[in-house]
Amino acid sequence: MLRWKITATAALVAALALTGCAAGGGTGGDDATAASLTLGAVTAPTTLEASQAAWGDQAPFIQAVYDTLLLATPEGTIEPFLATEWSYNEDNTELRLTIRDDVDFTDGTHLTADIVKQNLERFKAGTSTDASYLANVSTVAAPDDTTVVLTLSAPDPALLNYLTRTAGLVASPAMFEDPDAATNPIGSGPYILDTAATVTGTTYVYTKNPDYWNPDLQHYDNLTISVLSDPTAALNAIKAGEVDTMRLLSNDALGEIEGAGWTVYGLETEFAGFLLLDRAGTMNPALGDVRVRQAINHAIDREGLLTALQGGLGTVTEQVFPTTSAAYDPALDETYDYDPDAAKMLLADAGYADGLTIQMPSNAVFGNTTYVLLEQQLADVGITVENVDVQLGNFAADLLAPKYAASYMTLEQNPDWQLIQFMLSPTALFNPFRYEDPQVNEWIQTIQFGDEAAQDDAVKELNAYVVDQAWFAPFYRAQNSFVANADTIVERVPTNVYPAIYDIQPAG
Repeated sequence: MLRWKITATAALVAALALTGCAAGGGTGGDDATAASLTLGAVTAPTTLEASQAAWGDQAPFIQAVYDTLLLATPEGTIEPFLATEWSYNEDNTELRLTIRDDVDFTDGTHLTADIVKQNLERFKAGTSTDASYLANVSTVAAPDDTTVVLTLSAPDPALLNYLTRTAGLVASPAMFEDPDAATNPIGSGPYILDTAATVTGTTYVYTKNPDYWNPDLQHYDNLTISVLSDPTAALNAIKAGEVDTMRLLSNDALGEIEGAGWTVYGLETEFAGFLLLDRAGTMNPALGDVRVRQAINHAIDREGLLTALQGGLGTVTEQVFPTTSAAYDPALDETYDYDPDAAKMLLADAGYADGLTIQMPSNAVFGNTTYVLLEQQLADVGITVENVDVQLGNFAADLLAPKYAASYMTLEQNPDWQLIQFMLSPTALFNPFRYEDPQVNEWIQTIQFGDEAAQDDAVKELNAYVVDQAWFAPFYRAQNSFVANADTIVERVPTNVYPAIYDIQPAG
């Protein structure tokens, strides 16, 4: 239930697509290497330094130059990568990894277990927003050149998955003290950043690593990643053939894109909704009352928003756990019907018959119509929203500071333990007020240490409680659309908004 489906000895099954020039890459079949690929991205990386890296939309910039210890596949498995084997001890407090002995970084340094150890320690101590991925790792040892041993303070059911992401990135030790590490990465990955051709924040150009240990994953000679944060600019680039693929922030233009001969690869990877973060009412006292949070849920016309904002492409939901989870219960999606009168009654019972005000961050990247509709629906029940325009680069940082009691947001629907550590636990990234509930803590304890049956029961109860207590106000799981031209084919990893670069390749 909690654990990602794992195949410890399966062969790698992906393909790689990166590097740079104009669009118009692939010709040739599965074994073909196309000259170039241009990926469209919605945001630039804040850094290319491994111990500070982020995932999500920033993943392709990072995957181009670094390998991870393990590999997540479109089939939902975890496969060997820099680590060829792994095993746990009986109580899941020691993870032993076997490291490849045939890998060199692009500066010529040979990969060893000690370098992996140093990378893991640096990531745990680093400034990445994902540094908590290794919170349960007490020590890392490298008893020989090909063995790494992680000793845990407590079991972590999501650790293998974390090692397919930022926590598993491995950089050359030459970067550790390099002042230019944020813009000049050195990894063992399939591509090398061309710093002379790269314009930081706008265009990132990569060339094929000629000595890559896994050439079957190199499907392009050159890769360019173009940052197109503005949806109109992204659509124009698609129509003009300036990119081969694009991650879309909305589905408004899908008809035009399909009409241009492009293929839409859709997944419901995220939920969209309100994060009601200040559940203790420390910044906004009203949100400390569960009746106010429940009122917000009743104020939302989920079906109407899905139609207006996503063209109906998605599924209405009131829970943050995904349908693949043992926690998911279809009945919970009927907890808060659209009922403005019920919302007003709840607000009156909580002492807010005359209304209340909530300040929230906003950014045009989510669509101006989104904020207009949400403002109106909350205003209809007596809640005034003061939207504060926040630069995209500061949006998450301000939210997590925390500077706001609530916010509209889209977030990944992760596997259970990862979701708990991401959104629900007292130390979770998206629990910036560090709110905790003794009952929730009990369930988390059972989920971490219990057997599978106990875990399933606890996560079901946890989900029902979080819905009842209105920790969030989810609207829907929108179709997250990634589009590609006729020369390019894509497979999608179910746990990230952006496909792995290995899963983008020339059409045969």
